[in-house]
Amino acid sequence: MTARRACLCLALLLGAGGAARADDGITFVSQGGSYQAAQTQAILDPVARQLGISIDQDSAPDAWAEIRTQTATGKAFWDVVDMPAKDCARGGVRGMIAPLDYAAIPNARDLPDAYKTPWSVAYEFYSSVLAYNTDKYGDAPPRSWADFWDVKKFPGTRALRDNPLATIEAALLADGVPPDRLYPIDLDRAFRKLEQIKPYITVWWTSGAQAAQLLADGEVDMEMAWSNRVSAVQREGAPVGFTWNQGLLQYTSLCILKVSPHIATATRFVDAAIGRQVQADLTRYTDNGPGNPRAYDIGAIPPARLRDLPNTLDNARRQALVSTEWWSSPAGDEAMRRWLTFVRH
Repeated sequence: MTARRACLCLALLLGAGGAARADDGITFVSQGGSYQAAQTQAILDPVARQLGISIDQDSAPDAWAEIRTQTATGKAFWDVVDMPAKDCARGGVRGMIAPLDYAAIPNARDLPDAYKTPWSVAYEFYSSVLAYNTDKYGDAPPRSWADFWDVKKFPGTRALRDNPLATIEAALLADGVPPDRLYPIDLDRAFRKLEQIKPYITVWWTSGAQAAQLLADGEVDMEMAWSNRVSAVQREGAPVGFTWNQGLLQYTSLCILKVSPHIATATRFVDAAIGRQVQADLTRYTDNGPGNPRAYDIGAIPPARLRDLPNTLDNARRQALVSTEWWSSPAGDEAMRRWLTFVRH
């Protein structure tokens, strides 16, 4: 159910010579890989030192099932989880995620209301973008989801994510829905459009690493992929590119398990983890954007990095922000159910 557990700090000292108590620590959960390694360097290690706590780590690409198990048993092995904001919200509604004490999270004042729920705060931004093989398409690559759906003008192998989140929005954009009119989502229209492209999808990918490898190996000519994964293989010399146009801007959030025995320490961690400086430092190690937009205001992010980050003003204005409210609603649950039927038949 989980991939690994690693201790960030085993015994940070408090003051002159006293070891941190066992209850002065938390277990933090994220998605693993290079992304979690970047968090470790930019946020987790510095925050552990700042607060004088220990932070154990675990990783789970899909934490939802494990959170349900820990809630049902009342035995929490996790405290703070980095996961899609919609999962934090639906977990809150179902009594699995603790309400946040915003009085104890002053850094949350930096975040717009759209980046917060009663149970979560934005942590980092990424985008689902249209990526393509530059050798295949040369100077005339696909630039919109309508192009992705146009198999005559843009022949080639294609891949999409095996998940309706963002994939459904891309289908609607391909069908001519304006970015500011995506919600509430017309599921019938979206699935009709998806049926059109389904015969041309050679791979339904399930992880960001897989999506990047499909492009790097030339197994597909174009696909939906996460922008930071595409830029990573670009730097390795792979002939790939992507467009911010009609990207689907998303963010993961931090939330706290309701059955956590360390809610006070976890709350202190959440506040520190969304501080401006550590959020800016995250961009030194990954092309994910800071969840705290004020991180852009302190002069800590080199100007040359801005073109690679999804939620700068220039890049964000070309994209649509995925709605946490809609995806955490009953309509979002229905989209998930319909997706399982669609992709497996």
